[in-house]
Amino acid sequence: MNIIIIIAALSIAIPLLLYWFAPAAVFRQLQNALRRKARLTRKTINVDGIDWPYLEGGPADGETVVLVHGFGADKDNWAFYAPHLTDQYHVIIPDLPGFGESDLSTERDYAISAQTARLVRFLDALGVDRCHLSGNSMGGFIALQAALDHPHKLTSLTLLNNAGVVGANESELQQLASEGQSPLVVRAPADVDRLLAFVAHKPRPIPAQFKKVMFNDAKRREALLDQIFAVIAEDSLNNPVNDRLGEINTPTLVIWGRHDRLIDVSSVPVLQQGIKGCEAVIFEHIAHVPMIEDPKALASAHLPFLARH
Repeated sequence: MNIIIIIAALSIAIPLLLYWFAPAAVFRQLQNALRRKARLTRKTINVDGIDWPYLEGGPADGETVVLVHGFGADKDNWAFYAPHLTDQYHVIIPDLPGFGESDLSTERDYAISAQTARLVRFLDALGVDRCHLSGNSMGGFIALQAALDHPHKLTSLTLLNNAGVVGANESELQQLASEGQSPLVVRAPADVDRLLAFVAHKPRPIPAQFKKVMFNDAKRREALLDQIFAVIAEDSLNNPVNDRLGEINTPTLVIWGRHDRLIDVSSVPVLQQGIKGCEAVIFEHIAHVPMIEDPKALASAHLPFLARH
């Protein structure tokens, strides 16, 4: 009986000790658990001298769905949503250069056109001839650019709160960016809570020790993210693709959260009017990151669209 009590006590004490004294290790374990639940495997490929960490899952002979993360995010932002896809689709989720587990190089061009060209070469290296391409925020701008520059690669296009178009109303992020601020860059521990509240209408609860891990990860990239944000803001504010939307013939679905403070929901009618046959869904209960805030709701709109195309 004493041995059972000791074992039970240790089974509680050890995770608690790890949480307090090695939170990064616990955080990575939970991250890996989410990947396993989503039936995703981490892989790496080198393309043009750049190492691309990515997640892959689902049947190898299924239609390919590529998911592209936004600014300051990474491939694991899709981990809550991927389980809705990997039963049927071959899913690929990369870390774009400059983000996630990729390198910290400040010497490359991070403009949308450059990142789009890199993404296409990454897909070519994996042998992906065509795919259903989905992108959130900055990743949506890259997906939009891919539809303009490389339409032969796309079976369908799904844009989630995408940058790259200017709506009738200015967003809070646009106002701050026009003043030279980078509100999506984490500089102090308190910025983690501020950022979570900025991107999500009702942020998921995150334990305090894990927020420290998130801060440390973001702090490593602070200078690089400042550099990239300036480039993305320039592209989004001064070089939007509003006037080119009529060139897109790829079947397109637009998904948005009504409470988005980064990119105003008034961008939706611009996309609908510009892209022939464009479908749109606006969720009234979410903000900027549908795949995190309500993966089930996202699936209810996304999966029927993929099935039709």
